[in-house]
Amino acid sequence: QVQVVESGGGLVQAGGSMRLSCAYSERTFNHYAMGWFRQAPGKEREFVAAISWTGATTYYADSVKGRFTISRDNAKNTVYLQMNSLKPEDTAVYYCNAVRAGPAGPMTSPLYDYWGQGTQVTVSS
Repeated sequence: QVQVVESGGGLVQAGGSMRLSCAYSERTFNHYAMGWFRQAPGKEREFVAAISWTGATTYYADSVKGRFTISRDNAKNTVYLQMNSLKPEDTAVYYCNAVRAGPAGPMTSPLYDYWGQGTQVTVSS
């Protein structure tokens, strides 16, 4: 049962920027920490970034730290991912989900087993 809609992906050159949006169901995701994940062709889905319900705490994968910024607007039930200095290795389908603690650290594992359709990000070299 899809409760999120990701958008904002597209094609960008290396070094460029892009902002993704994730509109989520208030009933399902209200008061949850939220995160972004990505899956490149032939690879497993991986954690990218997460943000607490209040926005006071954020957490990033080492591969995106300093380049990506996660934020949220609870009044709009939307989470954002600002991506700067994009690299070809950032190419993937990006998904959002509520998050929980996992082996990789706090807020790094998806809470729900179901996913939205994702949004494709392609970075050309």
